[in-house]
Amino acid sequence: MGSMGPRRSLWLAVAASLLVGCSPVDGSGAAQGGISSPVAVEAAQATTVPSPDASSTQPATVSGPGPASTAAPTPLAAPAPLRQPFALNLYRDGDFVPQYTFDWCVAASIQMAHNLIDDTGGGTWADRAQQGELWEMARARSSDSFNGANPYGWAEVLTASGLGPYSVVSVADYNEALRAAARAIAETGRPVGLVMWSGRHAWVMSGFESLGDPSVFPDFQVTGVRVLDPLYPYGSGQWGPPPEPNSLLSPEQLATQFVVREPRRWSSSLPAGYLLVLPGPAS
Repeated sequence: MGSMGPRRSLWLAVAASLLVGCSPVDGSGAAQGGISSPVAVEAAQATTVPSPDASSTQPATVSGPGPASTAAPTPLAAPAPLRQPFALNLYRDGDFVPQYTFDWCVAASIQMAHNLIDDTGGGTWADRAQQGELWEMARARSSDSFNGANPYGWAEVLTASGLGPYSVVSVADYNEALRAAARAIAETGRPVGLVMWSGRHAWVMSGFESLGDPSVFPDFQVTGVRVLDPLYPYGSGQWGPPPEPNSLLSPEQLATQFVVREPRRWSSSLPAGYLLVLPGPAS
């Protein structure tokens, strides 16, 4: 029994050294890193070490580790929206109106614009006598138009009829002209007038298809255009056959008849370009 004393003391010393070895300390004696057991933390908080001044009896308390700090996770960036196919079409059965004479394309286009816009059930504009009146109204508001109706008269009658506001714009770049027309339809819910055949004819653009939503992608790509040609089913020997009402034309197909306006056709301060009778925000 007496011989067990030194061996027991040696075992306690080894155990103590192992406990210290599992909890590394810095120069101040504070434990670092890892997750300590409650018993080890309590023992560390209760330990005292002699003051450097041998004559002082004040104990220096060794503090245990403070609460672990947790950094806030960095939020993930939202994924960029994908360009998906987009389509919008205002056309419904019965909206198409033919022009009753070879001169009245603007008046027929005004009637079709009303039909595309009106959703009150107030009746379709398709009467021949009304078409003649609209043509006279547009002609009276057109200057230097070779005794016909030009795009300014077209826009003014649309606005005066409560379908506007509409204005005439010239866009130098073809693809940008298509984007301007599609964007206006999407933003206003109203059709666009296309000045065709270098300023000699009127069509209505009632919808479009695109790669990308115009409200999300400013540089969306128009891939198809919905059109109404009031001259249908008659065509032109120079410009080709008319598309059927509500046809979806590719930009390449439309470009065979939607061309830059001929500056000599009618007097205007607008630069040469692709002419649109464009709806604007309601005031």
